Formats: sequence, structure tokens, C-alpha cells
Amino acid sequence: MADVVYLHLGLPKTGTTYLQDRLALNRATLARHGVRYPVGPHDDMFRPALDLVERRWAGVGNDVGGEWDALVRRVRRAKGTVVVSHEILAGADRDQVERAVTSLAPAELHLVLTARDIARQVPAEWQERLKHQDVSSYRRFARRVRKNPRSDTAKSFWRVQDLTRVLERWSRQLTPDRVHVVTVPPPGGAPSELWHRFCRAIAVDPAWAPLDSVRRNPSIGAAESVMLRRLNTRLRAEGLGYDGYAELVRQLIVHDTLAVAENPRKVTLPPDAYDWADEVADRWHDWLVGSGVDVVGDLVDLRPVRPDPDAPWHDPDRPGQRAVAHATMDALVAVIMEADRRPGPDDQLVARVGKVARRLRDR
Repeated sequence: MADVVYLHLGLPKTGTTYLQDRLALNRATLARHGVRYPVGPHDDMFRPALDLVERRWAGVGNDVGGEWDALVRRVRRAKGTVVVSHEILAGADRDQVERAVTSLAPAELHLVLTARDIARQVPAEWQERLKHQDVSSYRRFARRVRKNPRSDTAKSFWRVQDLTRVLERWSRQLTPDRVHVVTVPPPGGAPSELWHRFCRAIAVDPAWAPLDSVRRNPSIGAAESVMLRRLNTRLRAEGLGYDGYAELVRQLIVHDTLAVAENPRKVTLPPDAYDWADEVADRWHDWLVGSGVDVVGDLVDLRPVRPDPDAPWHDPDRPGQRAVAHATMDALVAVIMEADRRPGPDDQLVARVGKVARRLRDR
């Protein structure tokens, strides 16, 4: 059995894709230093995490039984230090937490949680939901998160985005010195700074993982988000399945095309929401200081950065139509080029997406 297990819970949208990919890329060199990242036959730990939290996921979920136990067996075979990481672990309930903690005993268990200020998390989470076929407007999503705690939207958001609730569920059996909160650096910094902070939390020399990752789970601009939301509505009516959506929309259109657009207009909190965001930051700060857990980075990083009071706020639900049309054309070109690249006389799935995209362009 491993001597020490570092269990990285997320939170979602805190650089987890980058961290996990860098761990995977450097598995061999890390192993030479006694650090294992036992992903098994898959590229990540999504399936074991899904099994633990007992969630269904479009395209996955019916065939993940036993994946957590298989991960535990890999941990038990390992020597030295083991790192386990997936952001959906943040949503585990108390019984699932108990199962995880018990199954990883008698190794010395440490929790690692990466955290980012709530002003960046709200728009990032909205966009992430759009990438999974949601059709909610930003205004509705943000209002429910802020003012309607009993709504399904708010419950699902806070379950994985409220660092105090996540740590209260996960850390009941651990001493504060075994709980590590890594703050995500402010915008504009090098991704390597997050990696260095993460390495300090898991007691790893950054030099043991020299290969950098180019994988990201980036946000998109306001116009691109509106285009995606409209496209989701049309594709829902067309009956596009999960596999086609994941390949053609989330990967091809969003990640490969829209996410690399030049100078997108960022989605930000409404100006009147920053007092609320500061209250969340105050609550997090007081809990972290009072709990005595190990904080890697600066607690100031969890404080929302207010915009210039004279700067105009652009409603993400109402971007310029020219910008939306431009994003639509980019998406349409990407789909057509993909259809042209594929072998065979006709790909009905690509043709259907192209048809919907053309209708959206002409709207």
C-alpha cells in the first residue's frame, strides 16, 4: 500500500485539466522519484470518480461500476506517494466520502483543494454547462446562484463550488495539517505558477515533472457563448446524441474553434454582484483561517477583483449581433472542413449539424 495518498478534489474550473494532464505526461519521471499517478487503462480518473459519486453522465455512467475499487487496488499496489485527482470528487456526499477515506486506509491521507475567486467561478461554471448542452441564459443562471439557493441550479453549483462545504464534508476525519488549499493565481499569470503551488501541496519537486501541458479547459467569449446556447437549443430539437455533440460541438466547435478566437469579450459578474462576491470571499477567508488548514498561495487570490467603476459592463446575453454572426460562421466553417476531411460519401451527423448551423447563421 502507498505510504501517502494525496486526494485532489478540484474544485471544478480551477486549472484541474492542466494539473491532471501534467501529472499524466510526467508519470514516468515522477515514478522514478517515488510518486505515482495511477490512471490505469484510461487517460484520467474520471471513471473511478464517477463510480464513487454515483453519478450518471451523458455517454458514460452505466458501465463504471467497479472503477473506484480498481483505482484503490492500483493505489494499494503502489509504493511511496500516490496522487489521485478529479474535480467531480468535490460533489461527493458524506457516505461517499466515508467510502473513499475508508478504502484508502491505512495510507496517510491528505486532501488537496484548488480554489479560485467566486467572481471568476460563476461565469466559468455557466460556460461549462453550456458545453454540456445547457440552454440557460447567463442572467438566469447567475440570479439563481446568488438569490435562489433552493433551485436545482444553485444546489448543484454550490455543492462543488463552495470550498467550505466541500471541505466540511471531506475533512471531518483529518487533522488540519493534512488539508491543503491551493489558491489559483490571478489572471494573466503563467500556468506554471499554479503547478508550483500544487507541487508544494503534494510535497513534490516541480523539476520531477519537466514536461509542461498544453491542455486547457478554456472559457469562451460572450458572443461565442450566446451562439453556443442558441445552437444547443436547435440541436436539442434535432435530437443530436451525446457522442455527436461531444465530438463535433464541445471539441471541434468550442475547444478547437471558439476558444481560440482573438480578443473575445469576457463574461464577468454584473457590477451589482461584487458586494455579494465579497461576502462569499469573507466567509471563505474566515473559515480557512479559523480551521487552520494549510493554505498554499495567498488568500488574497480568493478576493474578487472589482472592475473599474467607470468601465461599462456588457450583458453576456446581449452581445453584438455581428460578433455572434462571426462566431457562427467560424463554427460553420469548422464543421464543413471536418465533413470534407472525413472519408465516405456523406456523414449524416455532420450534415445535420451543418444544416442547423446554417439556419442559426441566417436567423
